[in-house]
Amino acid sequence: MDKKNTSSQSVIYLIGFQFPHVITFLVFFLFLLSYCVTICGNLLIITMVFYSKSLHSPMYFFLSQLAVADILLVTDILPNTLDAILEESITVISVSSCITQFYFFAIAETSECLLLTVMSYDRYLAICKPLHYPMLMSHKFCWITIITTWILTCLAVLSYTLPISRFDFCGPNIMDNFFCDLDPILELSCSDTTIVQIERTICATLFAVIPFFLIIVSYVYIIITIFQIPSITGRKKVFSTCSAHLIVVSMFYGTLVSVYLVPRGKQLWNITKFLSLLYTVLTPMLNPIIYSLRNADLKQVIKKVVPNVFIIKISK
Repeated sequence: MDKKNTSSQSVIYLIGFQFPHVITFLVFFLFLLSYCVTICGNLLIITMVFYSKSLHSPMYFFLSQLAVADILLVTDILPNTLDAILEESITVISVSSCITQFYFFAIAETSECLLLTVMSYDRYLAICKPLHYPMLMSHKFCWITIITTWILTCLAVLSYTLPISRFDFCGPNIMDNFFCDLDPILELSCSDTTIVQIERTICATLFAVIPFFLIIVSYVYIIITIFQIPSITGRKKVFSTCSAHLIVVSMFYGTLVSVYLVPRGKQLWNITKFLSLLYTVLTPMLNPIIYSLRNADLKQVIKKVVPNVFIIKISK
């Protein structure tokens, strides 16, 4: 009995998704395809931004950082999920690995909140304060903003992840999820989690709620400015510069609200688990696609560079 109890404290069983055997390979293929598309799409964005001089602007610099966050997110979660689906088994993960997975997941999500906010500020300056844009959105400011964003994110997440690593896990060790999220981890702990929950609430307010309202305020000013443009063609041209960002923001915060802010009972947990796929799998995959389709400059660079790469490979 003692050995069993010790074992149950050291590992966690992730139930994940239980699919019928006949569709297992299809589901695995879809998840693998989404993972490959996400990695390739976001790496393409990063490569294009650093490769092309026409994309050396603050908007695309921030977009490349958003791509880094998306790669971090899917790489943290999907490999274990793919293995569990292929093996048709429950994922066995150590408590320390589970906490580590949550740490990098939280970094990716928190940094995305801040990056989307900075990108909305960039669009606000470009549309509402065009004369001041070059001075306010300088190269130095962009680098300081990005470095500060990543450092603040890592420290903020560490502030409530580090105490979790000292928790005792002596009770049930089965987690009905496909990755290690905060609430399921706290439910498995037999320690007092009050302080961690307070710290989590403070961080969520500072790094998710407040940024969301700042984004809303930015777009209120942007929309007011757009409607002040006399020509319809001018309005469409200006709006096209921020439409991709607006779509991504809507998708990202829409899925977060549906998962974390809507009250759920145990009977709705399976629905919540599938909703989690929206921001852990679907959103990182769609981000580069949306920006590529909605941005003329990015499309032009991709059309120019990708064929040249194939020509070089063929010639070799």
